[in-house]
Amino acid sequence: MKKLTELCLHEAREGLLNKDFTSKELALDHIEAMESSKLLNAFITETPEIAIKSAEESDSRLSNGTNRELEGIPIGVKDMFCTKGVLTTASSKMLSNFIPPYESTVTENLWNEGALLIGKLNNDEFAMGSSNETSYFGNTINPIGKNLVPGGSSGGSASALAANLTPATIGTDTG
Repeated sequence: MKKLTELCLHEAREGLLNKDFTSKELALDHIEAMESSKLLNAFITETPEIAIKSAEESDSRLSNGTNRELEGIPIGVKDMFCTKGVLTTASSKMLSNFIPPYESTVTENLWNEGALLIGKLNNDEFAMGSSNETSYFGNTINPIGKNLVPGGSSGGSASALAANLTPATIGTDTG
């Protein structure tokens, strides 16, 4: 069997529904992978405490049959999407301390379907670039090769997916 961090979104969802593992186990494995891959600089903000709390709530829903479509799936979100109460910088120095008082429609829809936030992903500053080299927080490294661009303005998303740090990411040019 694959490691939990190697599962695609569909496989993770099926495993949760079949009770092969819990959402908390899935989240903890991805949090551990994220922690051990800091050199990639894929994440600007890590939210393990939010992920664990959400995973526990998801496990409760999964056990009582009130689960939603993305219940218990760890998601990395491009740092362009506002997340209420969580640092959202757009990879810019100008917003390096911005904590939005509101939730973006994109992320609100994810949370309403049971997805859980493991962190905010690095990107080109204000998504204005094509190599992920303009982030105030530094370049994202491609886990496939150090001399390769990780991909578009959503380089953190691409790097996280390639390194199996999350089964899904939400970015504007990655899936």
